[in-house]
Amino acid sequence: MRAVRQKLDHRWKRYFIAEWFVTIGVVAIAMRQWKGRVRESEQRAVDAERGREEAARRRAAEERLRIARELHDSLTHSISVIKVQSGVAAHLARKRGEDVPDAILAIQEASSEAVRELRATLEVLREESATSGSGIERIPALVERTRSTGLTSTVRISGKPRTVPDDIDKAAYRIVQEALTNVTRHADASAATVELAYQSDLLTVSIADDGGGVPDADPVPGLGLVGMRERVAALGGKLSATNRSEGGFRVCAEIPVPVAP
Repeated sequence: MRAVRQKLDHRWKRYFIAEWFVTIGVVAIAMRQWKGRVRESEQRAVDAERGREEAARRRAAEERLRIARELHDSLTHSISVIKVQSGVAAHLARKRGEDVPDAILAIQEASSEAVRELRATLEVLREESATSGSGIERIPALVERTRSTGLTSTVRISGKPRTVPDDIDKAAYRIVQEALTNVTRHADASAATVELAYQSDLLTVSIADDGGGVPDADPVPGLGLVGMRERVAALGGKLSATNRSEGGFRVCAEIPVPVAP
């Protein structure tokens, strides 16, 4: 009788052990399936967010193109008419042997500058509509385009490049773009250097040229410099624009970057 009882106890033990292993297997399978569903849900959420971002970018690009078309169709035509009319008035005055009024010359010069600025703005709007990628990633292409104007341009990067917030990313591109535009228009320079320096909590963007900047002379603040300074200040940074001791001009923006956890 005792032998039978021991045999039954042994069978029950084996049964419980088998049940225990089966339970563990079922739980493990259920956990894998649950984790798989969680990953699928997370991926669907990421895909949905990416889709919303892409749709927002498409809408923004379409809006920029619409604004560019409106500006081109309205303002460009009107300013061009003003430029032509002022030119005709100046030509007729010279033809009659008269002095061209200062007002006519001022209108002619201002309209020419307005046409140039408007065309540059339209190029930016169309470029942003057609180009993807971050602002900093596009700086080498921007420098390459600047070389086509005859300006020897180079890019130097120090520190460990990393992803920065979108507003800082776009600001860095805009600063380089505006500074190189100023160099090609006003500096009478032969070379320019763009430097990007990454630190743990700071991004430094500097553009230096070998143009006509006079050492120890105060630079003349234009709208481009004012706009760059305001853009950097809005990000909590600071911008300096000074003539270089060796000649030329240098713009330097120091923008704080949030430290990733």
